[in-house]
Amino acid sequence: MAGAHGQTQRRKTSTHESFLRHGGFLFARLSLALCAGAIAVYAYAAFHDRLPQGGGTTLGYTLGALGAILIVWLALLGVRKRAVSDGHYSLKAWVSAHVYLGLSLIVIATLHTGFKFGLNVHTLAYGLMLLVIASGAVGVWAYATLPRALSNNRGDTTRKQMLGEIHDLDEQLLEAAQPLSRPNAEIVRLSLEGTDIGGGFWRRLFGAYGDCANDHAIALVGPALQVASGREATALRKVDQLLRDKAKALGKARRQMHITALLEAWLFVHVPATFALLAALLVHIVSVFLYW
Repeated sequence: MAGAHGQTQRRKTSTHESFLRHGGFLFARLSLALCAGAIAVYAYAAFHDRLPQGGGTTLGYTLGALGAILIVWLALLGVRKRAVSDGHYSLKAWVSAHVYLGLSLIVIATLHTGFKFGLNVHTLAYGLMLLVIASGAVGVWAYATLPRALSNNRGDTTRKQMLGEIHDLDEQLLEAAQPLSRPNAEIVRLSLEGTDIGGGFWRRLFGAYGDCANDHAIALVGPALQVASGREATALRKVDQLLRDKAKALGKARRQMHITALLEAWLFVHVPATFALLAALLVHIVSVFLYW
């Protein structure tokens, strides 16, 4: 029973621990040790041999092999995500290792090059690696900060409830438009039929809603109210309030979609760049063994 209780406590602690802090920064410490060791060995070899260390030396090949193994292993995270496990090999541990060991590649690969770069496939592979690491760093920032922004924006409502609120306001607008004259009813129709809640990926990513039909409808209500009277004016005032309520609901839903798009955006660079890196790495390795 005590063992089961201890395991439960470890699982609870693990659940509330972020992947960056996993295991008391275990993989951060391992990564730092790996980088420090690589730098020390490189400095010793360069001093001992009195020669610059590059990819064609024994140390260069060793660092290159280590870097290649790390790149392939890091690329397997997508496969690992499909498996569920606890303990030392949990997904959280894997992601933590992915982040910190991925950063260690900057040191390992740079030492492997011997600080020699040119217009060739070898430098291309190095550049793609830096692109993958940079986009991965953006992903770490996104998953460390944006979920809280999503929660703060959403409050106690779900995405479904947000969209339901907009739908309810549309129903109220349709009813409120019944007493209006045809020209003024067209204002309501503009909001009902022309409003794009989310839109495509780039629209959601940049929050590009300057042409929002609902905002345009709000702008048209003001002049219409100036010349309206009686029942028409009463209906227009109600329509104006409903349009403004809809604008607030749209803003909240669009902010949610914008944050979600930010969470997705880095993958549009990270994943294709990873495949490009693997291809360039293969060409790099084959060309080294064939022509060097």
